[in-house]
Amino acid sequence: MVFRISIALVLGLVLLAGLAPGPFNTVVQAALGDVIRSVGWLYLLVVFLALVFLMYLAFGRFGNLRIGGEDAEPEFSRASWMSMLFAAGMGIGLVFWGAAEPISHFTKPPEGIEPQSMDAARAAMRYVFFHWGLHPWAIYALIGLAMAWFQFNRNGGGQISDMLQPIIGRHHRGWIGKVVNISAVVATAVGVATALGFGTVQIAAGVERVFGLHAGIPLQLTIIAVAFVLYMASSLSGVGRGMKWLSNVNLVLAALLLALVLVLGPTGAIFNTFTTTLGSYLNQLVTMSLRMSPFSSSTWVADWTIFYWAWWISWAPFVGSFIARISRGRSVREFVVGVVLAPTLLGFFWFSVFGGTAIWSQIFGHADLVQALGNGYETVLFTLFNSLPLPLLLSSLALVLLMIFFVTSADSAVLVLATMSTDDAGEPSRRHKIAWGVGIALIAGALLLAGGLEALQGMITIAALPFALLMVLVMVSLYRVLDQEYTRERRQTQRQRRMIDAWIAREMAAQEETQAEAVRAQDSD
Repeated sequence: MVFRISIALVLGLVLLAGLAPGPFNTVVQAALGDVIRSVGWLYLLVVFLALVFLMYLAFGRFGNLRIGGEDAEPEFSRASWMSMLFAAGMGIGLVFWGAAEPISHFTKPPEGIEPQSMDAARAAMRYVFFHWGLHPWAIYALIGLAMAWFQFNRNGGGQISDMLQPIIGRHHRGWIGKVVNISAVVATAVGVATALGFGTVQIAAGVERVFGLHAGIPLQLTIIAVAFVLYMASSLSGVGRGMKWLSNVNLVLAALLLALVLVLGPTGAIFNTFTTTLGSYLNQLVTMSLRMSPFSSSTWVADWTIFYWAWWISWAPFVGSFIARISRGRSVREFVVGVVLAPTLLGFFWFSVFGGTAIWSQIFGHADLVQALGNGYETVLFTLFNSLPLPLLLSSLALVLLMIFFVTSADSAVLVLATMSTDDAGEPSRRHKIAWGVGIALIAGALLLAGGLEALQGMITIAALPFALLMVLVMVSLYRVLDQEYTRERRQTQRQRRMIDAWIAREMAAQEETQAEAVRAQDSD
């Protein structure tokens, strides 16, 4: 039922967006305005609570509990685990927004700061760290930890509704659970399609820059078609082969591109940007986390922060389920540190390199990235490359990186959507994988036809609202099961300690008795 209804809803969305793109986009933007005005604050509060909750789990009494049980061993090495986390969690977005978002904030900064000033440059980098730092990875980690725990420690089937079992009991397998699973599947499909839409637009811009082809709708749809063939081939080969191999290759390519820009760009300024922005970010973390603009007409928070939080939330079932699939054998503390803190630091350095280079190039006149921004976010990165040595090499490497990120994101999405839409535990069927592979390609294409990035951003914010509410229930549910496991293990440890103490007491008594007999024997002699 979950599979059939989810597919039907997704196909309905595709038909609406494809057959009536103008009216569809109008309705989406109107609904988006209502959501932002009414419950925009909810996104900020829920995400901040998720971050605080995870820090408590990692560094509190639950930190040593292990996913899969006390004797579970990790399936993947730490390096492969980290590369798959990074590829599935951020991938395309890092490349797309690496230079574009800092330049956008630099020209239109928050908090009433003067545009294109030194304060605007500092605020731009601080908010980029904020949007791509601890908060999004906390969303992923919350859902990933809950799904992993219920799947490997409580024999769940991998559905979102399994996480609510401590709250709603047996109804997690009834109609309530099916509604939850359908909502999560549809939100995930839209979220993945949004990321793939961003990636498609930028790949098209890169192809235009490198090969001279026009980056219009025909080229974008061709890119989606080529990527579809690649990610389906990877998906059908299994996580242990296609996804693992591509993720490791992607991490190497990303490191190479990062190193080239670091060396060819303003290296000293990049490191200064990293350290200064990290301090500013940590200093203003709580303020940025809960900042709205109730007494002004500014839409900056809605356009950026709330959109990002909604995007991460809509990706949470997908990324969380995939993280759960590859994290068996990790302790709660290792899981949270690995999923939240480590990728955050990598993301910070990525944006320091690309964002710091972009703002430095704009301020000192090495490139007109503000003008490039006027032609579209997707053009900023390749315009930046043109201002550096070896522009063709950098652009070509970025294109390959984008395509592999596209494939790895879609590959893991196909696996997760197929798993979430079936009641059978274990590896989902090829039929389900193929259906979802076709589905996300159609959504990405239809939303691009319906209004480009504007339609993509609007749909993602609306689709994420039900899951934002669900995250609160997941926190309550996860706390309950971890508390039960902690109590069980503590009692088991206490029983073992009592047994050991009793054995030691018996041994000591036996030794004393032996010694006493020896003394009696000597006395009798």
